[in-house]
Amino acid sequence: MTRTNPVPETVTVHIPFRRVKRGGRKEIQLPEGESNTRKADNTLVKGLARAFRWKRLLESGEFTTIDELAEHEAIAPSYMTRVLRLTLLSPEIVEAILNGRQGADVTLAQILEPFPVEWLGQRWLLAGSR
Repeated sequence: MTRTNPVPETVTVHIPFRRVKRGGRKEIQLPEGESNTRKADNTLVKGLARAFRWKRLLESGEFTTIDELAEHEAIAPSYMTRVLRLTLLSPEIVEAILNGRQGADVTLAQILEPFPVEWLGQRWLLAGSR
């Protein structure tokens, strides 16, 4: 039996990353160029799903006004109108949100704030900065 060099007792590994909050959760963000198997932000996805569902209910005639639908859903009409604005997002941004590729700092609260209606003006959502 031969002896080899002893294995050091500690090993230090340096991994550059930063912590960000997404949808109330803490997430690790890797540096640019690193592969990241990022998951979609459930809060953003749920907001989009609600917006398109409510739009469909209004367009189908099942509910005639936002106030009527808001009362049925037991939420404030002002909140419903802010969420309904998400249906004005460009298809590129909707797809990015569903695939978890939106900017790292983009949250539901942030995109519920007024944003440009023009799709080119909405590109900041993909970059995560205004």
